[in-house]
Amino acid sequence: MDFLNFTWYYVVIFLVTLTILVFVHELGHYWVARRCGVRVEVFSIGFGPEIRGWTDSAGTRWKFSAIPLGGYVKMFGEHGDEDEPPLTDAERAESFNRKRLGQRAAIVAAGPIANFLFAIIVLAGLFGIVGLPAPKAGVGSIQDGSAAEASGFETGDTIVAVDGQDIEWFEDLRGLVSVRAGQPTRFDVLRGSETFVLTATPTPTEVEVDGVKTQVGLLGVSPDPAQVGYERMDPLTASWTAVERTVGLTGQILTALGQIITGSRTAEELGGPLRIAQLSGEMAQGGTINLIFFMAALSINLGLINLFPIPMLDGGHLVFYAAEAVRGRPLSQRVQEYGFRFGLILVLMLMIFATWNDLVNLKVVDFIRQLVS
Repeated sequence: MDFLNFTWYYVVIFLVTLTILVFVHELGHYWVARRCGVRVEVFSIGFGPEIRGWTDSAGTRWKFSAIPLGGYVKMFGEHGDEDEPPLTDAERAESFNRKRLGQRAAIVAAGPIANFLFAIIVLAGLFGIVGLPAPKAGVGSIQDGSAAEASGFETGDTIVAVDGQDIEWFEDLRGLVSVRAGQPTRFDVLRGSETFVLTATPTPTEVEVDGVKTQVGLLGVSPDPAQVGYERMDPLTASWTAVERTVGLTGQILTALGQIITGSRTAEELGGPLRIAQLSGEMAQGGTINLIFFMAALSINLGLINLFPIPMLDGGHLVFYAAEAVRGRPLSQRVQEYGFRFGLILVLMLMIFATWNDLVNLKVVDFIRQLVS
């Protein structure tokens, strides 16, 4: 890959993807803050010196900053120092810290929620317009000693009909085979440009479904990862499936993190910005649809991570607000300051660890060792 293509796929695409997700996240904070009457002073994509910006009629400075690896929304009265000068009635009405506890919590939670909603909307649109990715009735790996092996199936075959019934999806193949246990079955198979017939007898196998034992037929093949299609859905089904996929992916992430914490899974799987850049570049090379699916998954990750109860993250702020609700008054400025310092150190340590994993997994460390040896 030449330098221009590398820059486009692994730098530009990554920054565009990150910018969109950061904008969505910060827009959630901004929108709810404005609905609650809070004055938003700055809406920044990136950190550091301003590159370009403008001020709207509400006094918000919208800007792009020099370091495009995040963003923030700055609200009037957000930090609320104890020794701040007295506010006018108009300023108190626009101050974040003068809002009710529920309003402040809603503003903070709105960022992660926006990421989850963005993922659901994107996935629903893809499922309705493009379709849900699903394996076609292709033959991937073949189990040793299976009915498929005995009948002459080969990896890469496409099964187009079972006993004269046309099929397209692997799920259709599974359903038709499962009810033909021990029955000689005709399979119309496409291999290259040639279509021919194979006869196989699905192996009777006892399985337990919802506590009930039943017998099904098994052909002994897995889907071919190279044969994937898209099943379009009606809007209602697409929306519900998008919600299910979002919830499911959130659960998978939490499960994986729990396994890492308990030691049953290696922490080397944690990735940072370099890993995200690599994946976004690979997805972009696989087509726009793949990149959009990846963006939705990344949005779920971003929303979930920001809900972790770590000071500096949205989840940490929500923990402070929960403590305020229990105590009847906010935690002291000193306690919150120490909490934010701890959170900053923890986040920096996690970023360093994740970046180190990226460098190791991308063989950068090995390359440097070879240079200095």
